[in-house]
Amino acid sequence: MMEVEVGDHNVLLVRCDGMYSAISNQCTHYGAPLSKGVLSGHRVRCPWHGSCFNVKTGDLEEYPGIDCLPCHKVKVENNKVYVSGQPKHIKWMGARDQAVLHTVMLLGGGAASLMCAETLRQENYGGRIIMVSRDDLLPYDKTRLSKIMNAESESLLMRRMEFFHKYDIEVWLKKEALSIDTNKKTVTFDDGLIQCYDQILIATGCSHTDIKYALNDYLLTLLCLFFKMLEERGVTFYMNDAIAEVQGENRRVKAVKLKSGITIEADLLIVGIGVNPNSEFLKGSPIRMDSKNYVIVDKYMRTNVTDVYCAGDLTFFPLKMAKGQNVSIGHWQTAQAHGNQRCVYLLILPTFRSILTYRALSYTRRNAAPGTTQVFFASFSPTQFLKYWLCTFNCRDDEVVAAAGLNVEPTVSVVAERLAEGRVITKAEAE
Repeated sequence: MMEVEVGDHNVLLVRCDGMYSAISNQCTHYGAPLSKGVLSGHRVRCPWHGSCFNVKTGDLEEYPGIDCLPCHKVKVENNKVYVSGQPKHIKWMGARDQAVLHTVMLLGGGAASLMCAETLRQENYGGRIIMVSRDDLLPYDKTRLSKIMNAESESLLMRRMEFFHKYDIEVWLKKEALSIDTNKKTVTFDDGLIQCYDQILIATGCSHTDIKYALNDYLLTLLCLFFKMLEERGVTFYMNDAIAEVQGENRRVKAVKLKSGITIEADLLIVGIGVNPNSEFLKGSPIRMDSKNYVIVDKYMRTNVTDVYCAGDLTFFPLKMAKGQNVSIGHWQTAQAHGNQRCVYLLILPTFRSILTYRALSYTRRNAAPGTTQVFFASFSPTQFLKYWLCTFNCRDDEVVAAAGLNVEPTVSVVAERLAEGRVITKAEAE
């Protein structure tokens, strides 16, 4: 594959099995150049966040992107490849059929509910779709909140209200579910409304835990390849400590007191202390949950109650990559995939990318059975490295289950594509 210019467009020209095709070179997620990504079979994987597209049709095959890619006309004459025409790609979606007396309710205004609503209309579902959110915003891209400090609300929206009107998707904002009656198939809301449904998707996500809990070590573990780099930029780390008290006045933080007795003045506090599932309103219902109140579903995202489904951060679901064991994955990409009912028994491969101190960190992993994890590390320079996590539990040859890299794109995307295909990367190959 290679990047070419066609008029004012950057186009990705691809040859697969001797056939040529041309699609837009910009990923529909954040505009990454796909020519820097990974081509495998008939699909290309974005080098930044792992979105995958069919190079022949432009169809989206893996999130976090939500739109397909435009396609160009291609012909070959006299051993020359001609790419022409304005790019076109329209994903057909239906609308409400008033004759269909069937209602699907989507509880939650996040990625899972939005993808479910779009998939239903793409599959020509003509019934009523009601999406309910306790937020005062339409579904928005929460990942951008960690990347753009002063983003306007409108710039975060995944779809605008015109989209929901066009495809007859009702959106109820600032409304919270208090209880569900699975026998009567009704949901009671905080304003007293009782709404009937025929099928329901519960995708209410999670909320942050109470401030009394200690800071989660996961983020610190992920950033430990970076401590020295960040310290050189003036970042101070307080290890083996925890927050004892947040001090402030007039609803503004002024300082943070640690258990060690140290007090740190602060104008802004970012809290990474984990989450709890938003499943309180399900208590008293027959819907099965685990000991942490995550909803248990099968590979089709079905709960133990007929016509009740669950998706996103709230779920405890079987993962094919983990040999069918149940897992909870609080990840944007996972929620999107859950909402797409065509993605059953998913090969979910969560990815992470950040520009930290102007250097690109990429990370990908698959969930594996718990066990001893070894690390293989390769440093090429002070600003380049590649790190593999190797799982030795019930794995032959120490299989690679995760990879992280700094300024080595698209290496991590190559690993992600191999893992997504279900192919093993051994320790010997990693070395």
